[in-house]
Amino acid sequence: TKAIRMIGENVKLVDAVLYVLDARAPQSCINPDFEKLTEGKPTLYLLNKQDLADPSGTAAWLWRFQSERTLSRAVCGTERSLKGTVISALTQLLREKLERNAAKGVVKPMRAMIIGVPNCGKSTIMNTLAGEKRALTGDKPGVTKGKQWIRLNKSVELLDTPGILWPKFEDQTVGLRLALIGSIKDEILNVDELAVELVKFLKAEYPGLLAQRYEVSEENDIIELISAVAVNRKCLSKGGEPDYSKAAALIIDDFRSGKLGHITPVSYTHLRA
Repeated sequence: TKAIRMIGENVKLVDAVLYVLDARAPQSCINPDFEKLTEGKPTLYLLNKQDLADPSGTAAWLWRFQSERTLSRAVCGTERSLKGTVISALTQLLREKLERNAAKGVVKPMRAMIIGVPNCGKSTIMNTLAGEKRALTGDKPGVTKGKQWIRLNKSVELLDTPGILWPKFEDQTVGLRLALIGSIKDEILNVDELAVELVKFLKAEYPGLLAQRYEVSEENDIIELISAVAVNRKCLSKGGEPDYSKAAALIIDDFRSGKLGHITPVSYTHLRA
């Protein structure tokens, strides 16, 4: 509540919004509360972590944003070219306002607020844009606790904000995808069940991937498959029995870190329909 109030109080100070989405699940990262909070400010969508997502899925999402006349860019939060990409896109987004200011002889920096769900990579993006480590970063949600302004150059200033989730997911698949990409703390999740959903999806949409990575048969049912992963990766209990929970956590970690490959855990083929 405090974070939402802070965004609402500061949105009037900015010209635009940088909305960071995880490229693996962009739609699920769109907080329904943000639209009213940002008061219709011009918005640039950054599909971050494109290096972890399926390129075909990212291309489909960019096509969807373009078809809706919404400015978007696929990025990796650590790439050197990020600063130029963001400044160029912001200039395009605010071209009319910049032209009006120039006609009046007014020189003001572009000010943008950066928002997103927890663990979408906002702080990493802020650090890359600033050229130094000013924002705290981590691989868990909830690292950024308050607001902070960062000046990129004479023409751009950014306001960082904490990652925010909304109180209730009307569509449970949204919660599932956010859990898979690490936007919800694992401490409040049933990781075993989450791994079952991930394996079910991978078997259907990326057949052969699990077999190649873990040397297991995808003909087995999901429980047997995860148990086989436990044996092959030596996720064993003290008695030498397969430790199902350790194997489940391993599979999820491998997905999140990109060790399983470029994966978008949501069907995107309908986007071009």
